[in-house]
Amino acid sequence: MHRPQALAAVAVLATLAAGGCSTTPSPFDSMASSGAPAAQTAQRTEADWRRDMEAFGERYRRNPRDPEVAIRYAQALRAVGQRAQAAAVLEQTAIQSPQNQALLGAYGRALADNGNYQQALEVLNRAHTPDQPDWRILSVQGAVLDQMGRHQDAQRHYASALRLMPDEPSELSNLGLSYALAKDLQQAEATLRRAADRPGAEPKVRQNLALVVGLQGRFQEAETIARGDLSASEAAANVAYLRQMLAQQKDWTKSPRSSPLKPATRS
Repeated sequence: MHRPQALAAVAVLATLAAGGCSTTPSPFDSMASSGAPAAQTAQRTEADWRRDMEAFGERYRRNPRDPEVAIRYAQALRAVGQRAQAAAVLEQTAIQSPQNQALLGAYGRALADNGNYQQALEVLNRAHTPDQPDWRILSVQGAVLDQMGRHQDAQRHYASALRLMPDEPSELSNLGLSYALAKDLQQAEATLRRAADRPGAEPKVRQNLALVVGLQGRFQEAETIARGDLSASEAAANVAYLRQMLAQQKDWTKSPRSSPLKPATRS
């Protein structure tokens, strides 16, 4: 069976698993900066976040030492795409509160958003302790390690998170995608099916399952899964894009001078 390279999985993930978000998705969106599950903030609009940015920005300017204000301000900044500024805000407050674990978790995630993976891991390691582990921090650490290509290490972090939160759908989904990036598509599919069957599984979990099924060349089945949450035209467009990605990758591997297809931007 042909197994696509990790490049294809990363590129199509940015488009297919995003589910039509208005802002560019982050691999670290499984945990909100405040420590709340991302599902609690998923329905907010950009206008909502901009109002928060103004309100908490004013409070931050008055008291940049307040960890909760810094976290909320940075969360709003991230939501409107100002990720570098979010990291800078959290860095300044973390200097004043170096033991605040919620603050360190948010700061580590912000660093990861900006591609500072090694520094992110160092900060995240201080955001919880072995005797009081935080499954959401473990999840973000796993996502960072996946971005660094350290998939086995990432999978160990997801497994640790799942010991704390058994059968958590978002964490099973992260683990499944990690298997996909490691080119173990059968294990990825089995894990994502388990995630999709759990009560409370979000639509993006099923879209991730559709992605992995499609990566194995079972396009009709992938489209059927995608139609559970998307319109028929959207599901067909996703599968068409996936076909194009896989065809492009095949051509690219034959011709090193050609460049891989860049993922389209979804609005």
